Amino acid sequence: MARPRQLPEIKRRIPRQARAGETVGAILEAAAQILEAGGLAAFTTNAVAERAGVSIGTLYQYFADKNALLRALAEREMQAALVRVAAAMAGDGDASLEGRVRATVRAIISAFGGRQRARKAVVQAILAQGLGIETMGPVAAFIARQPQTMKVALTREQVFVLSRAVMGTIRAAVLEEQPFFKSRVFEDELVRLALAYLDSLKQITVRE
Repeated sequence: MARPRQLPEIKRRIPRQARAGETVGAILEAAAQILEAGGLAAFTTNAVAERAGVSIGTLYQYFADKNALLRALAEREMQAALVRVAAAMAGDGDASLEGRVRATVRAIISAFGGRQRARKAVVQAILAQGLGIETMGPVAAFIARQPQTMKVALTREQVFVLSRAVMGTIRAAVLEEQPFFKSRVFEDELVRLALAYLDSLKQITVRE
């Protein structure tokens, strides 16, 4: 008698988990759309819930407030960018050092699906919450795990400098709404910056 009661229960858990993921995804997508359309001034939990097609109570089951929503949106976009970078590092596309550095830069620039206003709003909110350093952590950790790709084993100090140089420049361009943000020229300069730094480290290693 125990087995027939357990099977339906197991079957019910999977759809609930799937629906929960879909609900969170819909809420985050709605948040990005509202930020792109109206910036932080238009960003409220009520507006997000309405755009996502869920009740405000449902939204609060997953996010304590709009700051938690902004942090989750930032984390989602960074993780998505790192997945794309990981694919490039694994050998998809150009396997040269320049090609992989370029893939890294391009993936980070294209975060938020090209929604520059939404990205600026998230960056502003994260900085206002004093979480700017935390958002760079995943990038620094990822770089530290790529000694073969980078052609040199980086110290923690070198990882710090490289990640902050690239991410700091991208963040400044976002906040200043630079018109060249999505341009190939800007991408080229970021790649040049990273390659020059890595090349100088390789030369030091050879001399030692």
